[in-house]
Amino acid sequence: MIWVGKLGAASIAGVGVAGMAVQLVTGLMMGISTGLRAMVARFVGAGENERANHVAKQAFAVSAAFAILMTAVGMFLAEQIMSLFGLEPDVIAEGVSYMRIMFVGSSVMSFVIMVGGIMQASGDTVSPMRITVGTRLLHIALCPFLIFGWWIFPRMGVSGAALTNVISQGLGLVLMLWILYSGRTRLRLTLSNFRLDFNIIWRMVKIGIPASLTMLQYQFGTVVLLGLIAPFGTAAVAAHTVAQRAEMFIMMPSNGLGMAAGVLAGQNLGAGQAARAEKSGWLAAGLVTGVTCIGAVVILLWSKSIVGIFSSDPAIVAVGSIFLKIAIIGYFMIGVASVLFNCLTHVGDTVPPMVFVLVAVWLVELPLAFFLPEVTGLGVYAIRWAIVAHTVVLASAMIIYFQHGRWKHKKI
Repeated sequence: MIWVGKLGAASIAGVGVAGMAVQLVTGLMMGISTGLRAMVARFVGAGENERANHVAKQAFAVSAAFAILMTAVGMFLAEQIMSLFGLEPDVIAEGVSYMRIMFVGSSVMSFVIMVGGIMQASGDTVSPMRITVGTRLLHIALCPFLIFGWWIFPRMGVSGAALTNVISQGLGLVLMLWILYSGRTRLRLTLSNFRLDFNIIWRMVKIGIPASLTMLQYQFGTVVLLGLIAPFGTAAVAAHTVAQRAEMFIMMPSNGLGMAAGVLAGQNLGAGQAARAEKSGWLAAGLVTGVTCIGAVVILLWSKSIVGIFSSDPAIVAVGSIFLKIAIIGYFMIGVASVLFNCLTHVGDTVPPMVFVLVAVWLVELPLAFFLPEVTGLGVYAIRWAIVAHTVVLASAMIIYFQHGRWKHKKI
């Protein structure tokens, strides 16, 4: 996004809108992979590695079917999807170029999510981390060459940004598969005796469907929010996009600690250690709250400088820095919500989080985002306050349910 920012506001906005559609697809795939993670973690915790391997093999069939579907959507519907938001023609053109490549490359991303999920659920988070660091460094280094046409490479603009992402993800997938099939991780997969097991696939999907619906609700809510922001102009859309990118750094520790706590919760339940499963969740929630507090202070002090990394446009910097400051209140609770969400989904209890997200998005966030700009006179800034309200409600619901402990008795 830093490189894309040098192409102008239309490019930032186009990639931002298209990126939301890509996140929708990624979220759907991650939701489906939740069933995989929950089953692998339980079986590994119970010492049943053969059953964990069998589940992992079935996940490849699910990934292949998903990849074919998303490739078709990207090829034929990218322009129609971008046109839904009432954006300027130059924004639509940039977004279509980015989205089409990313959707076609979703076949790679779907397998990366599944293979990475297998390793992480088995307890090996180091191998995926090393591969991701390496491939992202490649991504960062290669990106400007294809965007601006440096050296022997063609100038591709936002298409170059998408293509470098797919290339780096593809390399990462090859390395992950090599590690998984060569036995250099906790599980060693083989293709011998492979057969489709529709019972396992159904159990995996049954756990994953609520998680997928949760991701879809969240991402659809994000898309609707974008539609509410779009009438305020391209600068507002670009500022929203930049703010989201900056917030990803706040969310990284939340996602990482949440993943760790979720894997521990699943494995401990598989081993019959419910008290240890709960302890891992609360410990991770406490740690991530400390990290997000530090991030909130950094944003409070240097919000304009942070936005300025992505764009030098004065309008984008002004609006984006205020967006970040408003969101600070939500940062104190967003980490807890992420950690407890991961714990619940990794033990296979995916329905309650789906309900909580439904309420937070459709009954709190979106109604407030629709009415507050006019009622309060705050304009586009009121939409960011609606996002904060959503975070507070969601985190509160997660805390109450996790404390209740019903999830400890979930069977898969």
